[in-house]
Amino acid sequence: MPGSNSVDLLLLRHGIAEPRLAGRDHPDRPLTAAGRQRTQLVMAALVRRGVRLDRLLSSPYRRALQTAELALEAGLASELAVDERLEPGGALETLLTAADGRLGLVGHEPDLGDLACGLLGCAPGALVLKKAGVIQLRHSTGQWQVQALLRPSLLIDDLGCC
Repeated sequence: MPGSNSVDLLLLRHGIAEPRLAGRDHPDRPLTAAGRQRTQLVMAALVRRGVRLDRLLSSPYRRALQTAELALEAGLASELAVDERLEPGGALETLLTAADGRLGLVGHEPDLGDLACGLLGCAPGALVLKKAGVIQLRHSTGQWQVQALLRPSLLIDDLGCC
């Protein structure tokens, strides 16, 4: 678990990607044009809400990296690193061993939702992120607390533009 300092953790699911081929996942699937636009709006809304990250880690899958790059372009974070533990089925919980400050993870479902459930003590599958959705958690008093669980449509509506 995190060090003695407080941790703000932002879990970001990648945006809408091209469909799977023959029902199989592929690491090179890119965001669609609509997925890219929607993700840009989500990132702008987060920045408008004052969300800033010290570090952003991303799955190496193309759709996640594109989502993370849009976060950088929007000013959500200034530093991006790729971490294979964010691949589907990866060991996400190990990313938090020495976490402190404001950390963002860009990855996949059900992994991100299950990570949040594990931290909060809820049943796996109880929290589900839509594509380009966000869960914001804080660890400061020896336990994790939900700060926000936001569907993309709520964030985009918050901009008052779409």
